[in-house]
Amino acid sequence: MVADCCGPIVRGQRRAATAEGLMRSRYTAFAVQDVEHALRTWHPDRRPDRADLAASLGEGMRWLRLEVRERTGGGPFDDEGTVEFVAIARTDQGRRVLHERSRFVREDGTWYYVEGEIIPGL
Repeated sequence: MVADCCGPIVRGQRRAATAEGLMRSRYTAFAVQDVEHALRTWHPDRRPDRADLAASLGEGMRWLRLEVRERTGGGPFDDEGTVEFVAIARTDQGRRVLHERSRFVREDGTWYYVEGEIIPGL
C-alpha cells in the first residue's frame, strides 16, 4: 500500500513540494514497481528508456527501508537540491544497500530527479 504521504504524489494528484518529497515518492514507486511515476519524475533530458527502467524494477528486489541522511537546498523556494539517502533491499542474492546522493531541479514548479552519485562503502 502506498503511504498517505507519498500516495498523492505517486498517483499524480499533487506535486512534490520539496526535493526530498519527490525522492521519497520515487522510493515508493520503486518499492511498488510503478514505472510510470519513476519515468514522470525523471528529468526529460536524462530519462531512461521505459523498457530498461521496467527491467531494472523487476529484478526481484523487495525494498525494505529508506533513511534520509542529508539534504541541501531542495526546499519549497529553491530550484535545486540534493538528497543523500540509504535504501535497503532484499534480493535473491541477499541484502542490498544503495547509498546515493541524488540531484534534483525544479522547473515550472515541478521537481525532477536529474542524476545520482553512488557513495561506496556501506
